[in-house]
Parts: sequence; C-alpha cells; structure tokens
Amino acid sequence: MSVNQKFEKTGSIAYLCDEYLKNNFIDPEASERLGVKRGLRNPDGTGVLAGLTNVCDVVGYDLVDGKRVPTDGRLIYRGIDVEQIVRAAYAEDRFVFEEVIWLLLFGSLPTPHQLASFKQVLEAHRELPKDFAEDMIMKAPSPNIMNKMARSVLALYSYDDNPEEQSLTNILSQSIALIASLPTIMVNAYQIKRRVYDRQSMYLHLPQPGQSTAEHILSTYRADQKFTKEEAKLLDLCLVLHADHGGGNNSTFACRVLSSSGTDTYSAISAAIGSLKGPKHGGANHKVMEMLGYIMEGVKDHSDDAEIAAFLRRILRKEAGDGSGLIYGMGHAVYTKSDPRAVILRRNAEHLAVEKGFEDEFRVLCAVERLGPDAVREVKGTKDVCANVDLFSGLIYRMLGISEDLFTPLFAISRIPGWCAHRVEEVVFANRIMRPAYKYLGHEQEYIPLEERG
Repeated sequence: MSVNQKFEKTGSIAYLCDEYLKNNFIDPEASERLGVKRGLRNPDGTGVLAGLTNVCDVVGYDLVDGKRVPTDGRLIYRGIDVEQIVRAAYAEDRFVFEEVIWLLLFGSLPTPHQLASFKQVLEAHRELPKDFAEDMIMKAPSPNIMNKMARSVLALYSYDDNPEEQSLTNILSQSIALIASLPTIMVNAYQIKRRVYDRQSMYLHLPQPGQSTAEHILSTYRADQKFTKEEAKLLDLCLVLHADHGGGNNSTFACRVLSSSGTDTYSAISAAIGSLKGPKHGGANHKVMEMLGYIMEGVKDHSDDAEIAAFLRRILRKEAGDGSGLIYGMGHAVYTKSDPRAVILRRNAEHLAVEKGFEDEFRVLCAVERLGPDAVREVKGTKDVCANVDLFSGLIYRMLGISEDLFTPLFAISRIPGWCAHRVEEVVFANRIMRPAYKYLGHEQEYIPLEERG
C-alpha cells in the first residue's frame, strides 16, 4: 500500500493539506521587493556568482557596458572548445568520451599511453561487486531507473572499505569506480524493470573487454548485443556533449553543496542524480518527443514552414500540445543565439536519421529549431531564444532503439564525470560549507497551552 493509499484509507490527508494552506503563504512578489534572487538568478537572468571553477565554461553572451549581447554558444571543457573535440573524434574515427572523462577529472588531454591505461582502469570497474545486482537491484526493483540508480550509488557505500575518507586519493578512486560502474547499474536496473513492471524478458549481459562506454551500453542493453560503429559513435557524441555544463547547473550545484558539507562521495553523487531526475532539469527530451508527436499529428504537410510555424504559435497560446504553453527544446538559461550541443547533434545525426527512417521527424525538429525563436518572440515577446540540446537528443536515442526509460539515465551517465570533477574541486579548493540565507517572513505568535487550544 502506497503512502497516499494509507492516508486515503484514514481520510486525513485532505484535512492536513487544508491545514497547511490555511497557515502558509509566501507572495512571489515579495522576492523582488526584498531583493531576494529567486532561483539564484540575477534580474537579467544570469546566475548568481557562487563559486570558482577550472572545469567548464558555458558561453552564451558577451557583456558590453553591463548588458548582455547574444553570441554563438560555446561549451568549453578545461579550456578546450567541445567543437574541437568532436571534430577530432570524427576526423580520426574514434570514441572520445573516455578522453573527456580524463580531461574533466585531471585538467589536461591524456597521452596515448595514459588514455590506454585509463581505459583499462574503467573497464576493470564496469562489472558490479559480487551479488550486487541480485541483492541491490533485483530484490528491490524500481519503475523509475533514476531512482534505482540513486539508491544503487548509495548502496555502493556499503561495499567500500573506506567510504568516508576525504583525501584526493580516495575521492578520485571512488569517482573513477562510479563513472565506470554506473552504466552497468543503469542497464541492469532497466532490464529488471522490464521483467517486473513491463512483464517482458530481461537480458543481463556481462561487460565485454575492449569496448568504449558507448559500446558497452549498447552491447549490454540490446538482446543480441549487436550495433554498428555509427550508432556507437553517435551515442559517444551524446555522452561527450552532456559530460559537463559548468558548476551552476542544478545537479552539479547539488553535488557541490553536499560536497561542501564534508559528506561522502556516494551521498553527493546520489544527490546529483536526484536533482537530474527532476523534469525541469534532466527530463526535457521526454517532453520534446511528446511535443513532436503532437506536431506530426497536427500538421498535415511536414515540409510546410508556414503550417509548422502556425502550430508552434498555437502551442505557445496553449491551444495545442500539452497545454503548458511551452515549446520544449527551446530556450536556455545561458545560451542566447545558439546551443553548440544542439548544433553538433543536428549536424551529426542527419545521416543516421535518414538511414533509420526518421528523416521526417528529423526535418520537423529542424523546422522547430529554425521557426521556434520567431514564434516565441511573436507570442511571448521574449528575445534571444534558441534551440537547446534536448531538441535533438531524444530523437537520437529513439533512432538508436533506446527506451524512453533511459533518456534521463543516459544524461546521468554522461554527466557523472562532470559531477566528480566539480566534487574534487569543491573538497580540495573551496573547503567551506555552503550556507546561503533565507529571509524569514513569519509572524510572532504566543504559545498556547494544549488544553486551551480550540
């Protein structure tokens, strides 16, 4: 019996909700009046400066005379534009996510020898501890893979002989082990979810030697373990582009907040997973796929820009779509003119979209990217809106035959190197517990003895 069902049985939850609402209210306008920066955002939409980092920079605008001027977006890992990394990956026809993990964690590009050795280390940690899948995943399955991943990360604490030590040696060891094992946890959790909740067959494949992270995921996810190199490279690209996004994104900030308290690595990373699970952060590509369905059904001619633009305006006016008034996959907190991740995904996904029979859907999303900003400006009066990475990532996962159950978990697999890099930085260099302030708005009241209360 669920918690809600227990309350429904007693008939008390509605009363408790009424009691809460009767005694609690905060006027959103009070934030502006009192100078409170809701969502840790400045009045111009920029983030409140909360720390320093060498790990990653997200560039979406220039500041000229104190005003934001839109510029082409750039994502920079340790001083290197991600565009350069991606172009090298395709020019040299190789997987680069493992190289990006090294870059984010250590701050430099690995030598061929360092990279080869590091891949072996990751490979050695992919297999889960003895009986872990049986005891921690099979015996307590979850319909939500992110929930199971967070619980599994916490459970790994019990398999660590030295979980609490805050030395650089220990934190890096824990980080590398988590980066390597989380994809295996994800696929195991999904397969068991299929068996228990979807009543379908499950396949628990062992990690294969010599595979990249992207290959490992496809090999253990698919029943026949078969995939093409183009498929694996496109998944590798997604992993690279989601690997980090600065210290201020919600999940990384959550990881840094917990790390600042001196807690263990497993608690900090599970908190980041919990943050990413939120639909306002990690689940947007689900909504893009849902929106794409509405467009495909509601627009007769998918090649007609005018018809698509008219439908987008209807979405914004809450006359179509899910009624939210949002074009999912459009807009970003930092990027104004373009999101480099969306640009790179669009450029590299087209060939597989045609090959897999998703050309029509791909063209529609390209039209949304092209027409969405004008529709938003016309209906909402908002300036500087561009497509973000979520516009294309969901379709790519669908093209790869990956269940929507894994869209957000794959985001977590991509982002854990960034989380770990920021955690190390927070522990080693910041070394001060985060403690922001909240303005108290409550009113004084007298304590009334229990027997005198009505």
